[in-house]
Amino acid sequence: MRILLFIATNLAVLILLSIVFNLLGLEGILAANGVDLNLGALLVMCAVFGFGGAMISLFLSKWMARRGAGVQLIEQPRNRDEQWLLDTVRELAGEAGIGMPEVGIFPSQAANAFATGWNRNSALVAVSAGLLQRFRPEEVRAVMAHEIGHVANGDMVTLTLIQGVVNTFVMFLARIIGHTVDRVVFKTERGYGFGYYAVTIVAELALGFLASIIVFWFSRWREYRADAAGASLTTNGHMIAALQRLQQEQGLPQDLPGELTAFGISEQLRQGVGNLFRSHPPLEDRIRALRGS
Repeated sequence: MRILLFIATNLAVLILLSIVFNLLGLEGILAANGVDLNLGALLVMCAVFGFGGAMISLFLSKWMARRGAGVQLIEQPRNRDEQWLLDTVRELAGEAGIGMPEVGIFPSQAANAFATGWNRNSALVAVSAGLLQRFRPEEVRAVMAHEIGHVANGDMVTLTLIQGVVNTFVMFLARIIGHTVDRVVFKTERGYGFGYYAVTIVAELALGFLASIIVFWFSRWREYRADAAGASLTTNGHMIAALQRLQQEQGLPQDLPGELTAFGISEQLRQGVGNLFRSHPPLEDRIRALRGS
């Protein structure tokens, strides 16, 4: 479930930082001194804000995921299922060489689970009530191993670095577009006019949407790695069985909020161009990869 919320949070932070930057008049000061299109200085400024937005999103990811999915943390197990889940995650985390993550259950009847957090020793792993109720213990264990694999692989940190690069060039290109339109179309000769700010924000949104294709590509690629990690922490057969069970439930309604759909272990099928914005590969492709065919 991590990716879509991360992108949305990151984009919101990026736009907010851009608005604050504009309101403070910093770009106007640069323009008044004739350095509004110093590409080197502009690139450095965009990198600071671009990576800053990605880092803020990373540090907020666990809090946002908990609130968005309504996760109830297991602090004192109330029944055998919660105790088993806590023990299972502790064992898998130890085998993966990471710190014990927080463990929680979120109130969804759809079969789903997610892991998030700013580093491998401060993560959150959560599973839906529906998955915990309907899946066999070895399948639940495989799903948890998959999520632990995400944490051990450092997927959120890698995602942050990719998003920081994407942010940098989105901001950089948007400002070049805004500058060009302001000078050529609106005929602003010194400083920046309204056209610059309006075009820059629109360009940031459009370029950010297109750039998210790169982030979704990484998201699909990391699923194969997490499946392989899950198989190594359990067994290949159990990981395949868990994915096959997810296949059987794929047509069922998804109870996760829309902004969290891309955070889970599975997602609804999409067609055509929509495949570019899939956070997960098709389950049949993941099963085929585990079988080595």
